[in-house]
Amino acid sequence: MLFNDFLHFTPKILNVGLPASIAHAKMAPANRKDLLNNYNPESANAKNAAVMMLFYPKNNQTHLVLILRNSYKGVHSSQIAFPGGKPEHLDLDLKETALRETHEEIGILPNKIEVLRSFTEVYIPPSNYMVHPFLGISKEELQFVPQVEEVAGIIELSLVDFLDERIIQNQKMNTSYATNFDVPGFLVKEHFIWGATAMMLSELKETLKMVL
Repeated sequence: MLFNDFLHFTPKILNVGLPASIAHAKMAPANRKDLLNNYNPESANAKNAAVMMLFYPKNNQTHLVLILRNSYKGVHSSQIAFPGGKPEHLDLDLKETALRETHEEIGILPNKIEVLRSFTEVYIPPSNYMVHPFLGISKEELQFVPQVEEVAGIIELSLVDFLDERIIQNQKMNTSYATNFDVPGFLVKEHFIWGATAMMLSELKETLKMVL
């Protein structure tokens, strides 16, 4: 979709009701569903994080940026994610956290991003994080500068491919809490996006289908 055409629909995104848990459930592995059903916010004392779902033009076509995280000793090693991270004490709110982390991780200044709205938070049981997604747009072509300590690569997903139902697939996986089970996700080129990022992508996709 041409980016200028996409911009015509953005006012609708501000007012549409979010599909929330209905969309999240489509991408939640069975084991994750059990963990979420037993989730107690008071006892979990989850840590907060914020991420940016950023649309921008590339060759006049609408794209969404994701990152490939570096390999490290942790539950999110080498996973596909949105740029984002933990709040710092100077952040005024979680929106500012998402903007700051986007700048740090992929080099896009906050003044280049218009934040449209927040989306439904997603709880990650293995790391005990509550992730707060924000939808943003940049109206100019972007030059990404990956943070070498955390980002192994940039993935640019066109809106056309994102809305194609064929990218939704299942794969057998081993995770930190289960082995050899079917996981729903998004197959983007050679990358399989699953877990919390897939759940956020699912809500984003279902929301866009309501307005485009």
